[in-house]
Amino acid sequence: MTDIRILGISGSLRAGSLNTALLRAAQKHAPAGVTIELYDGLGELPHYNGDLDTDENLPESVRDLRERIRAADGVLFATPEYNYSIPGGLKNLIDWASRPAATSSLLHKPVAIMGAAPTNFGTVRAQLALRQVFVWTHSDVVVKPEVMAFKAHERFDEAGNLTDDDTITLVTSLVDALADKVRTAAK
Repeated sequence: MTDIRILGISGSLRAGSLNTALLRAAQKHAPAGVTIELYDGLGELPHYNGDLDTDENLPESVRDLRERIRAADGVLFATPEYNYSIPGGLKNLIDWASRPAATSSLLHKPVAIMGAAPTNFGTVRAQLALRQVFVWTHSDVVVKPEVMAFKAHERFDEAGNLTDDDTITLVTSLVDALADKVRTAAK
């Protein structure tokens, strides 16, 4: 297989997001032959509305999202945890990406999940909720390693660079596992 192209999607809209920084770390530490492109259109997606989900009415931002997911070999999600679950914007993105169900851009797509949060439990509950969503989309989820960067504000420097060696190792291992899943799916 040639180079593996991963689309990185952050569930956070904040400019200083630790989850987006986690994706940049994955980009920086990706193994040879793996490229991670960051998606930055989360804030441009309208709320899911089935009336807009037609060829004639489909918003360009949704069309772009679906095309980018289809073009990627795999998707790496970085989710914050809001109210013990995934942020509404990320759920909305998945709602758009997962339709129509029979031809969804997420159908059988290799995906991996990670997350960063300032709390002691990181994004444990958000990742569990996200895994449940991917059962419905029939996405091929990487099970291990789990990357739940708790007390994440202590793992990055002022410029947003991941400095914690253990977290760097986990992120690198997750990207490796996602690349392996992509290679297996391509056989």
